[in-house]
Amino acid sequence: MYNYFSGWYFKCQSKNQTLAIIPAVHETNGNKTYSVQVITEDAASDISNTQVKGKIKLTNLKPIKYDIMGPFAFAPFMECRHSVYSMMHQVDGLIRINEKAYVFDKALGYWEGDRGRSFPKEYAWTQSFILDDKGEAAGSIMLSVADIPLAGTHITGIIGIVLWKGREYRFATYLGARAVLKKDNMLLIRQGNMELEARLLEQHAHPLQAPQNGAMVRTIHENLVCKAFYRFRKNGVTQFAFETDKASFEYEYEWRKLC
Repeated sequence: MYNYFSGWYFKCQSKNQTLAIIPAVHETNGNKTYSVQVITEDAASDISNTQVKGKIKLTNLKPIKYDIMGPFAFAPFMECRHSVYSMMHQVDGLIRINEKAYVFDKALGYWEGDRGRSFPKEYAWTQSFILDDKGEAAGSIMLSVADIPLAGTHITGIIGIVLWKGREYRFATYLGARAVLKKDNMLLIRQGNMELEARLLEQHAHPLQAPQNGAMVRTIHENLVCKAFYRFRKNGVTQFAFETDKASFEYEYEWRKLC
């Protein structure tokens, strides 16, 4: 029987609060199950043991130009296929988790998803909004580096989007992107005349369930809200460089193997 999973990641961020909701469906040996995980600044939990109630509305979605996986979206060997549905949008509503209310009034949102059999054995992922000097949304970053099994060997797969000043800049293995590691907790991605740096400065990770051969039996760790640094350069000119304490990061990687 075919084992699979399909999940979606909804990040909601106001000036004072951040929340991520992860609904998923998974099937192993013909048995289909469902889960909803909730991540806050303080903890991560499954909806089966947490009281979650509320409603949010997503508007002004900003989808990317074409499938983030490019030609790899059709490759039969892929154990996990990633999707980016909206790099940045507006979130309105209220979610109450146990006794705490999360209120979103013209807040920021990010929406992505995964489907396949398993998360990559080793990977790194980060997402952050880019704010201007007034604290208003000016763009969004998503970057993922993962170990991809391929014909008995492994390659380093890269996908990433920089949404900046209304333009989309894409980083991908199929476009020639490569990962250069300078030190622990930092990724440096180069592609043609573009360069993207993402560096985790402080960790506040919480455990999450993740799929392994369709079943939610693996434990990963996500920093939903943490301190990080980002820099984007094009033609040798820095387009932006900033430090934020509202970045999201996941590290499931033996970093030395990127060298």
